[in-house]
Amino acid sequence: MPGSKMQSEPHRELPAIRDHRRQWKRCLYVYPVISRRAEGLSIGVNLNPAKDCNFSCLYCQIDRRVPRGLEEVNMSTLAEELREAFRKIDSGEIWRESRFAEVPQKLRRVNDIALSGDGEPTCLPNFDEAVAAAAAAKDEFCRDDVKIVTITNASQLDQPQVQRALPILDSNNGEIWAKLDAGSEDFFQRVNRPQPRISLQRIVDSIISVAKARPVVIQSLFFLIDRAPPLREEIDAYCRRLSDIVDAGGKIKLVQIHTIARSPQDSSATALADAELDRIADTVRAIAPTPVEVYYGANVAPQQQS
Repeated sequence: MPGSKMQSEPHRELPAIRDHRRQWKRCLYVYPVISRRAEGLSIGVNLNPAKDCNFSCLYCQIDRRVPRGLEEVNMSTLAEELREAFRKIDSGEIWRESRFAEVPQKLRRVNDIALSGDGEPTCLPNFDEAVAAAAAAKDEFCRDDVKIVTITNASQLDQPQVQRALPILDSNNGEIWAKLDAGSEDFFQRVNRPQPRISLQRIVDSIISVAKARPVVIQSLFFLIDRAPPLREEIDAYCRRLSDIVDAGGKIKLVQIHTIARSPQDSSATALADAELDRIADTVRAIAPTPVEVYYGANVAPQQQS
């Protein structure tokens, strides 16, 4: 209903909400976290242990100067780590770990296996094998309700490893969460700092190509650059990009608008105030025919309005 608001109960002081370390026990790739967006447990999978990425986003918190010492993803190890996570969840042992001991009962649910990491996950040449490993783990532990979420900058959606993965995602409760942080090419280059030959139009076209066949989630992060918020003209251009996707036949399930929640490497990037995020969200709602969720700074629960 226009003007109505729904807000989840905040968990501002819950340590597990703030703890998104990509390290769990002795695992190389798998790291369960409590996700405020998922409102439950997300089994993270780091598909970029070498910290390689074809973007260098101004707001990124990854320190790429410090290598992890891993150069590839061993699929057998990944599969076993996923099984280990589900075993700990099914036995209840995970909730006795200090990291998760204070998680309230209503958040003790598994929402998804999230394929992301310290770089762009779809750059992995055998990305489809990682998706297949996630699907196999879901099947082994009878978790049909658990999603397989691919969190991506959308630059590789037309590449063979992703095209091979899409049918697996489609048949296993999969979703594409695609990054779109800009409306103009200049702002895209300034904020996302992609490798050469990656343009904003390429990103939009790639999103359209996959969104025609299945609904996608758009993730957009807005922030202050040298204490200045995005210009209204840029937000209007961003909304036009969303409309372009829909007008071309793409289906957008949800637009997630959020800001910086963890300290970036570049100190010129800082979080937007709640009111500024609300202003952007209201502009999107007025122009683009999509549901919108707003995620404020660290430790603040989402607001939703369709």
